[in-house]
Amino acid sequence: MSAPLLTLESLLVLDAIESRGSFAAAAEQLNKVPSALSYIVQKLEEQLSVTLFVRRGRKSVLTPAGLHLLKEGRKLLGAVNNIAEQTQTIAHGWEPKIRLVFDSIADSKPIFSALAEFLAHHPLVEIDVGEEVMNGTWEALIKDEADLVIGAPAPIPAHQGIRAIAVGKLDNVLVVSPSHALAQLVKDNSMQNKPVINKQVVSQYRTVVVHDSAKTEIPWSANLISDSSHFYVSTVEQKISAVAAGIGVAFLPKNRIANHLKSGDLLMLDYQDDIYTNELYLAWKIVNKGKGLERLRDILTQYFTIKSL
Repeated sequence: MSAPLLTLESLLVLDAIESRGSFAAAAEQLNKVPSALSYIVQKLEEQLSVTLFVRRGRKSVLTPAGLHLLKEGRKLLGAVNNIAEQTQTIAHGWEPKIRLVFDSIADSKPIFSALAEFLAHHPLVEIDVGEEVMNGTWEALIKDEADLVIGAPAPIPAHQGIRAIAVGKLDNVLVVSPSHALAQLVKDNSMQNKPVINKQVVSQYRTVVVHDSAKTEIPWSANLISDSSHFYVSTVEQKISAVAAGIGVAFLPKNRIANHLKSGDLLMLDYQDDIYTNELYLAWKIVNKGKGLERLRDILTQYFTIKSL
């Protein structure tokens, strides 16, 4: 087998010459004699049948072909450096990558704040973030499509090997757009003659529902008004937008829509029947014992002891 045209050494030499501006300065940086660098470049030019450097005064300047080779070569050097660093990371018990899935019901802002803090101290660990709904969140963990899930709803599945800790509760409220017919019904009646808003009344209107994203587990919905017509969406953000647009009514976490209530985009109704309260969990498989996962769990737990989901 013939020797490869490109070697890491030759790419390092090109990088040093271009960065330092001369063979002599590059040789000093690489702890080599200038003649050794000249030989490497000459050999590379012969193998590729191109000219890589031209002299401009005292400086050695790359030709267009040389610039292209160095540009692409630096990508290889960066990849090799990443491989070496990740290898060292794994050797010290840190995973190269953590897959995190959060339930759509959870506010993503504190989650990303926690991830930013984690990456500030552990920049070599890659993070892959996904979003699921209800049983779809648990399914991602069970099927090993996620290393860590946050905001997964109760109940915890009866599946061996899962560790879960409660990180908060969400109080749901019934909301509509101020322009919705149900809002007008409340507005048009006097304080003494306000209608009772219960399941029977709400069932007369379209409700906005988030699809459970589970593919193999049994899907379910919380606070579903089964007798009403439904408008289905894929995420809680879509649900908020649909209600604000007047498409239907919906139960939503009060703290998640605080700004919408304050601005008047959404109107909270006094619902008289029981409303399901979401208890949410941070969960992982106990077989996953990497230091990165452990540290990220600690940071997320700290965030959600002081900030609501």
